Amino acid sequence: MNKAVEVRHEFESFDSPNPKSPYVVMKFGGRSVASSDKWRAIAQLIEERIESGLIPVVVHSALAGVSNTLEQLVDEAVTNGSSALLKKIHTIHAELAKELEVDISCIEEYLQTLHELVDSVRLVGEVSPNIYARIMATGELLATNLGASYLKNIGLKVHWKDARNLLVSVYRADVQERVNFLSASCDFEASPQLQNELSEIDGFIVTQGFIATNPNGDTVLLGRGGSDTSAAYLAAKLQARRLEIWTDVPGFFSADPKAIPTARLLHELDYSEAQEIASAGGGILHPRSISPVRKSGIPLFLRCTGHVEWGGTTVHHSKREDSPQVKAVSQRSGLTLISMESMDMWHQVGFLAEVFSLFRTHGLSVDLISTSESNVTVSIDKNNGLVESSALDDVVKELEQLCKVDVIQECTAITLVGQRIRTILHELVPIFETFEEHKVHLLTQAANDLNLTFVVGAEHGYSLLQKLHGHLVRNFKEGMVFGATWEQLCNAPKETIAIPSPWWFRKRDKLLKLSEQYSSVYVYNSESIQESLEALQELKAVDSVFYAMKANSNVEILSLIHDTNTNFECVSPGEIKRVLEVIPAIDRKRILFTPNFSHKSEYIWAFEQGVWVTLDNLHPIREWPEVFAGQDIFVRIDTGEGRGHHEHVRTAGSLSKFGIPLFELDELTVLTSAAGAKVVGLHAHTGSGVLNPENWKNTGMQLARLIEAFPQVEYLDVGGGLGIPEKPNQQPLDMNALNEALSDVKNIASNVKIWIEPGRFIVGHAGVLLTHVNQTKGKGEVRYLGVDAGMNTLIRPALYGAYHEIVNLTRLEEKSSGLFTIVGPICETGDRLGSDRMLPETEEGDVLLVANAGAYGYVMSSQYNLREPAPEVLI
Repeated sequence: MNKAVEVRHEFESFDSPNPKSPYVVMKFGGRSVASSDKWRAIAQLIEERIESGLIPVVVHSALAGVSNTLEQLVDEAVTNGSSALLKKIHTIHAELAKELEVDISCIEEYLQTLHELVDSVRLVGEVSPNIYARIMATGELLATNLGASYLKNIGLKVHWKDARNLLVSVYRADVQERVNFLSASCDFEASPQLQNELSEIDGFIVTQGFIATNPNGDTVLLGRGGSDTSAAYLAAKLQARRLEIWTDVPGFFSADPKAIPTARLLHELDYSEAQEIASAGGGILHPRSISPVRKSGIPLFLRCTGHVEWGGTTVHHSKREDSPQVKAVSQRSGLTLISMESMDMWHQVGFLAEVFSLFRTHGLSVDLISTSESNVTVSIDKNNGLVESSALDDVVKELEQLCKVDVIQECTAITLVGQRIRTILHELVPIFETFEEHKVHLLTQAANDLNLTFVVGAEHGYSLLQKLHGHLVRNFKEGMVFGATWEQLCNAPKETIAIPSPWWFRKRDKLLKLSEQYSSVYVYNSESIQESLEALQELKAVDSVFYAMKANSNVEILSLIHDTNTNFECVSPGEIKRVLEVIPAIDRKRILFTPNFSHKSEYIWAFEQGVWVTLDNLHPIREWPEVFAGQDIFVRIDTGEGRGHHEHVRTAGSLSKFGIPLFELDELTVLTSAAGAKVVGLHAHTGSGVLNPENWKNTGMQLARLIEAFPQVEYLDVGGGLGIPEKPNQQPLDMNALNEALSDVKNIASNVKIWIEPGRFIVGHAGVLLTHVNQTKGKGEVRYLGVDAGMNTLIRPALYGAYHEIVNLTRLEEKSSGLFTIVGPICETGDRLGSDRMLPETEEGDVLLVANAGAYGYVMSSQYNLREPAPEVLI
């Protein structure tokens, strides 16, 4: 069977209302168009459709990361910055043009227009919605011109079309001008005129997602993620045979697969189910993209670019009567709740009408609603970028004239999505028990019986998502609805991609020999540590690296790190003492002490040792000014936004205990002056496990802006949190991009030195935990492997829901045969190292390897149940 026949068979097994339509709309995301290998895959997909007798209409996004850079460009242009970002945008596209062997002159006109638009913003010091839309549209215009040029060069009959000539927005008088420009909606009725226009073209079309025009001819945007919506609009207008969405994951999963690798692919969904999952934070598809194809009955296929063999999710009018079941659990962060309470609302006609008219007046869209006789609570989603900062304050002031108002910030909605949920509430008792220790601010159950939503504090979102999926996964059996797990897909044999093997693969024999001496043992590879340190030393924008030794305080590792002239960041007197014991002659200014809610005596002792001391709260200097008299100090700033893989490791924002908030800086200057202390360093750390280089640039820029208030500052410490790949298909931190990001900071703050303080990045992947299988057990569909190491040895999976790759080192070359849950001997339900892991058939005595265990492993171990944790060995 040739490829064209295979394609026809795969997609045409689902009914289409337009079986004779020649059009297939294909949308590609930003990551799918950002490299030459992805473009080769796209070209092959297009050729297969053409061979099948179809006319592809290709819609694609800006290159990955470009839209975010354009947003930053606008922000910096307002304050007269942005030159470096303009250069970055040019470089990104020039590099792709070189990869594709395309003449960059095809995009010079758009780059020049971008420069002119940015200059106009600099001139007036503000940006209108009209100009903002034109700047943001540049990303798609640049990318599609490069893509079309490449496809033309390889011999395909491609025609580039400006989406602003294809889609016209509908003016809405009931919303603010900003919404009409930045989150526009378009008419998607079938258009015989457009169909005839495109039918006269000899070849196929490449056009942009995300952008359209309004009736006045101005550029408008369809909202972030709006390329999906563009494709859906065009599919409906063209009465296409189908819509294909190609991205970096193959479809909807039972949870976010990037956060929970054991999440299962959903093979088929009805439009209504897909709408619920997308709206609840499913991420793979923009919620507004479903309505056009639903009303038109056009089937929608979600697939992964470069991995056609994975299959994907098909969204269509399902004729099958599914049994009641939960299919997915989703998380949506960034919600604000507004609780309105008044006894006067009871039986008062028009009260709610008056309340909701205020939200409409201020352009605030209400999402979830919960009511009682005297209270109405609603949620506002601020993540769409359309809520102006003053709008929320204004509506609250007006609401306070009608009722008592309580605003609850930083909330997360956890949503269960499925069929006929109301009929299986009795089966969800374990789910409700999960919320026993968490305050639920709002609970809603949809009238369409498709979802059940809990709104909780943002700090609980990730752990609840993990726990809920853990409860539900036992019902997610592979079949008509559920497919393979994300982990299974990513670990499937790859024919063309050669992935470098980890160090423990190469040293397997040595590790197996070592495991004979221990029931469980942490093993650290010195070569990996040295490689990480060398990568950090190559960051030319960084003046000093401080190892965050709370990650791993093994004395041999400390000596190894010291030998590379790396410094030490300590969070307790005990850590300082260990450094001094291992390296007694160390220059004390190579040690940075960062206490948090510590006793007064610790500050006194640290100053006596001559190490750098960080102040992260006003209380010490307000109440004990004599301790800081005459001292040079660092100040830890709370930048107001935390990042990281789990709420417990996000160390900034109102929900974090760390740092001095920006609104207290005026008082800080008064207190330091009164105490006679000199602020020589500014420090911020937003969280751990971060893989986006822009994190440290943003932190550094925020600190640089504070130098004016602290003119004696000599050092900017942008913190640590440098992440490592921990889950399938995660990409490592781009060190070149990190160096560029920090170089931008250095250009702004040229008279200060830049410090960073990584921990996990240095030791995380260098460590593994080896443990023997003691017992095996089958319990219904669940298969358990009992190992010697429990949560007393490695608590991260239980504490954070952390994911560690687990392999059977004894049978490393054998094919995986099934899913196993790995548990320890501790008397706790949460004593799990991993759930639903793909492993070969495993027997008592086999050695399992838990990867990425070099950070926060042994240092967080305990003697719980009076069991000794695994010891440590450096090789």
